[in-house]
Amino acid sequence: MKIKESGTNIDLGNKCSRIAFSWAKQTFKNRVGKAGDLKKGIDGAFANVIDYNGVRLGITSDGIGTKVELAERTGIYNTLGYDLVAMVVDDLAANGFEAANLSNILDVDYLDAEIVEQLMQGLAAAADFSGISVPGGEIAELGSRIGGWGNGMHFNWCSTATGILPDELAEPIAGQDVMPGDKVISLAGRGFRSNGFSLLRKVLSARFGENWHEEKYEDECTWGEKLLTPCLIYSPLITSLIKSRKQIKGIVHVTGGGIADNLNRVLKLTGTGAILDNLQAPHDFMKKVQEMGDISEEQAYLIWNMGNGMLLIADNAEAEELCRLIRELGYKCCIAGEITQEQKIVIHSLGNQPRILNYNTKDVQGK
Repeated sequence: MKIKESGTNIDLGNKCSRIAFSWAKQTFKNRVGKAGDLKKGIDGAFANVIDYNGVRLGITSDGIGTKVELAERTGIYNTLGYDLVAMVVDDLAANGFEAANLSNILDVDYLDAEIVEQLMQGLAAAADFSGISVPGGEIAELGSRIGGWGNGMHFNWCSTATGILPDELAEPIAGQDVMPGDKVISLAGRGFRSNGFSLLRKVLSARFGENWHEEKYEDECTWGEKLLTPCLIYSPLITSLIKSRKQIKGIVHVTGGGIADNLNRVLKLTGTGAILDNLQAPHDFMKKVQEMGDISEEQAYLIWNMGNGMLLIADNAEAEELCRLIRELGYKCCIAGEITQEQKIVIHSLGNQPRILNYNTKDVQGK
């Protein structure tokens, strides 16, 4: 199955993101301060950066997309808050910002107080885990403008988070100091995060039919419950590493566009590449979906994280110590590879049919 057959077009998505940002940049003149890196400008940053009268702020917006349908299918709504928080606070963390606040917009067709209660319960739990507050939000009833699966309340859920650059950082982490020989550390993820669910639904529907979510995944749960696995949130870890004054040269939040697309957003500042020959292995359920859909290794590593939720780039001499501290803080990690001079990203895949995948960074555009 091809990625575009699911309605997902990564290249077009990146193009539209660049169009939106080019128009947004024209508005920066309207306020004191500047957006982008405090010194150089980082159009490919995961969060926008604002120096507002000496206060160094980060801001980013995102949503959980069609993962909402998993909640509609399973009736489990109290985990989506982790996905909503992760998508924005981990984008802030990718540039070194400590997330502080989150505002959210819940667009519904009609209101169901019990479902709203579960959603907000999950949001509060995720906010507690991340150490952020939720000072505001909006619930909008939009009637037939919102659709979804089944007969329950249908909704879209998006958020905007703001953060502050810690005093320990002179400027945002954007990959400006990355050099050949640096090590790439991979932080393990729990699942698919909130990306690539259109393709997941397409594959499982083709295999099991309309009620694919009710099919058993081995003996532990249904496929619907397995794919609903909430996102692991990395921002508290990143903040702890920064405050311990560990030097991190680059941080990659592996979401839509997979490993190569997101890693290139960090490497393009220095025109470097990477060889990743020891990534986290994909979870078994990832490999099963890949096999059922006949998804190639190239496609799988471009649209899903394949078990790698975040990448850190560190000096070779400090990588092992950084890994030790990461494990002490409760996260699983490994040294996944090395930064290279050649402007190419090479991935030794660990899927059903392992291959060496080559991505020319001039072709992998990033956002």
